[in-house]
Amino acid sequence: MENTSGFTNLHMDAIREVGNIGTGNAATALSRLIGRMVDMDVPVAELVPIYEVAAHYGSPETPVCAVLVRTEEEFSCSLIFMIEEEKANLMADLIIPMDISGMDEEMQLQIRNSALSEQGNIILGAFLNALAQITGWVLPTTTPAVARDMLGSIMDLVSSMFGVIGDSAMLVKTNLRIKDLEYDLSGNVIMIPDPGSLETLLSKLGVL
Repeated sequence: MENTSGFTNLHMDAIREVGNIGTGNAATALSRLIGRMVDMDVPVAELVPIYEVAAHYGSPETPVCAVLVRTEEEFSCSLIFMIEEEKANLMADLIIPMDISGMDEEMQLQIRNSALSEQGNIILGAFLNALAQITGWVLPTTTPAVARDMLGSIMDLVSSMFGVIGDSAMLVKTNLRIKDLEYDLSGNVIMIPDPGSLETLLSKLGVL
């Protein structure tokens, strides 16, 4: 299976179920971190060619913040939590225990990036924990990296960091709504399996 056309409806259903369980786990973890109830839409999971990921989310020039981790060994993939930059700052402020508005911009950026690193690590770790529970795999992750740039540049960065990362990306999209706030915070989880890893996952799930 070299591209998305090689996956049957059964394969896609299995991958969507992994996405559903993973993002549900991530929403629960985020709720515990910020001490607020978090609602989420039913996640939509789909496979798209890797070079179409940026366009799939809108304009490549959209400013975004991304938290990136990687897991290897039994299942090798790159995981990204991506959120529009303005919403990323609002999400970071939820766990910053001080007023940073009087600080200079560079200090504010460092503090917010640290908070986003923690939030992204928990969200992506929870996603992987769900996958580990389903498969029985051990899935250690790298230290999270935070990047702020245009959407198209972020995807180029992912390619340059991880090299050849496969032909397809599994995109899991959901809207996370934090209660008792006047705004919605929506972010996307992107899983980019290494070549052959999706087949390994499907085989483990008993559908390949």
